[in-house]
Amino acid sequence: MEPEQLYRSPNALARYYSGFRVHERLLLTGHSHQAWPDCGFDGQRQAWSDAAEFVDDKWRRAFDKADRVRRGYARLLGGDNGFIALASNTHDLVVRFLSALPLHERPRIVTTDGEYHSIRRQIDRLAEEKIEVVKVAAHPVSTVAERLAGAVDTRTSAVMVSSVFYQNGHRVSHLGDVLDACLKAGAELLVDAYHSLNVMPFSLERQRLERAFVIGGGYKYCQLGEGNCFLRFPSDCRMRPLVTGWFSEFEALAHAKISDRVVYGQGEDLFAGSTYDPTSHYRAAAVFDFFEKYNLTPGFLREVSQHQIGLLVELFDQLDADPSVITRDRVVEISDVGGFLALYSPHADSVHRLLRERGVFTDYRAQILRIGPAPYLSDSQLTEVMTKLGQTINTL
Repeated sequence: MEPEQLYRSPNALARYYSGFRVHERLLLTGHSHQAWPDCGFDGQRQAWSDAAEFVDDKWRRAFDKADRVRRGYARLLGGDNGFIALASNTHDLVVRFLSALPLHERPRIVTTDGEYHSIRRQIDRLAEEKIEVVKVAAHPVSTVAERLAGAVDTRTSAVMVSSVFYQNGHRVSHLGDVLDACLKAGAELLVDAYHSLNVMPFSLERQRLERAFVIGGGYKYCQLGEGNCFLRFPSDCRMRPLVTGWFSEFEALAHAKISDRVVYGQGEDLFAGSTYDPTSHYRAAAVFDFFEKYNLTPGFLREVSQHQIGLLVELFDQLDADPSVITRDRVVEISDVGGFLALYSPHADSVHRLLRERGVFTDYRAQILRIGPAPYLSDSQLTEVMTKLGQTINTL
């Protein structure tokens, strides 16, 4: 499949998303909730069928689907040789990670003031319990890594930072330098890659992050839907998370090897949770197969995304909007942003609501309207979106 096939009407991918009716709707929440390909529904039905046919014996098949999901994420992480634990959301995994840190001996966490809520809220609560939380400025993004590295000391347990900031899409560079500072001080680095995966290449090897922890999930650009998040950790990790599910001793239970000391599993089981609904993994496995079948690689999807963002920027600039009403970020080049266009407006909530009344799905955070294209949208649909944006701001 060539990128140009996705730019014209009808978009060559749109027919695989008939359930979400992407060909007839203007779904520009691609940075948050992309449409799911129809094969995901087939996966959900297979989960039901396996449960009905095999009852409790379904778990062998469910674990096979979980392994498929791990392989899918490993592919997006650049052929990594670490381990991948799965959970229904990133917060569960963040909590397990935090519970494994030596916070009594090293009661300090370094982060930024631009992190998503799954990290922000939890460490803010830790700060109320006398854990020192240092938040460096997320702006300017070009020097975030330098500020983070400079804030690491021997009392630091971990640095927690996004690879792309969720509010404005700015990409954080030089995270390998932050990892170097962490390793020198004996701290850990956790990278939130949720807004990078499957919309731009993310390589642990090229970014020198093989020794880092990485969280992410499938609700956004992976099109996997809810319930598909992961924590990647180095293969030689020997942590003992305080928050730990009984699946981590699954093998020990099977062989009656329970000891007086809490036993942890090997590999991905080190950060395992407990009983879960495997339906999401059936759906995710089907979607990962779909992406590989049509060779929808991160590099290909990045090319499509950059074309779409570039088109949106061009069309927005042609509106010649009053900057006191709405404007865009001109400090960071589009090559340094993730998969959505951030527009700044004191009326972002009203613009979002009025666009929805015109059939355009977007979202906003405070004074930032986020317009997120997706690979199943044609150029003509994006043009229609910007036409309706122009009509909307003329009413303000």
